[in-house]
Amino acid sequence: MNKFHGTGVAMVTPFNADGSVDYEGLRRLINFQIDGGVEYLVSLGTTGESSTLSKDEKMSVWEFTKDTVAGRVPLVAGIGGNSTAEIVESVKAFKISGYDAILSVSPYYNRPSQEGIYQHYKAVAEASALPIILYNVPARTGSNMCAETTLRLAHENKNIIGVKEAAGNFDQFNKTLKDKPEEFLFISGDDAVSLPLIAMGAVGIISVVGNAIPGLFSEMIRLCLDGKFKEAQCMHYKVLDFTNSIFMEGNPAGIKTALKHLGICNDTLRLPLVNVSEATSAKIQKELKELK
Repeated sequence: MNKFHGTGVAMVTPFNADGSVDYEGLRRLINFQIDGGVEYLVSLGTTGESSTLSKDEKMSVWEFTKDTVAGRVPLVAGIGGNSTAEIVESVKAFKISGYDAILSVSPYYNRPSQEGIYQHYKAVAEASALPIILYNVPARTGSNMCAETTLRLAHENKNIIGVKEAAGNFDQFNKTLKDKPEEFLFISGDDAVSLPLIAMGAVGIISVVGNAIPGLFSEMIRLCLDGKFKEAQCMHYKVLDFTNSIFMEGNPAGIKTALKHLGICNDTLRLPLVNVSEATSAKIQKELKELK
């Protein structure tokens, strides 16, 4: 699973002013990422506003992304939700050609028990022809997948190959990294703590800020993976203010603002998400210029 070492980018979904999918903007974004040297791409994760796209729109975006990437980097599709039956149906129906794995967020809103989370992922993994990467992000889902559940899934389900972990809890990170199977991938889900997580044994990041600074951010991650932490540390602090600004008024509002300033796509969002304030937009633009 070395194809998922390094920097994966959770791509935004560009929209036109009328709210329709901006496929030319998506083409520019994909090529910008690949030219920047990222290791793989994630289509329609949380940053891609997947919860606001229809089934037909999702299929169209996945197909367009596959055709545009044309095998240049590995691809991951975001397929997750809070209805196990619906997600099982979705992964069975997914056209897997051109994709290498599925990133599936832990069930949100209905707040299942740890046993419920385990049974959900077990059913999804058994239904999927592609390997599954778990995604734990309690700040969004309303429930935490504890280390014991992640480890149980890792040890008992061969089709579950890794976890994108964004719990923000280093005690939990330590437990998972200490006891996981050797080949099980621990992937950072938080740009700001990728450096220490790689020092602890993570294999990389699925990044948001990489949308705007793919070259700089992926180079920092590669330095970390090569054990060159002193060099990586300088780059980590160089991008830290920009990273914090991107999330100041929510994701993907901040990163879409950055992409607008870069001329990749506009900053249109689908409600209930709204654009960042003028002050935050100006701050993001200033910090982008300082990173060049």
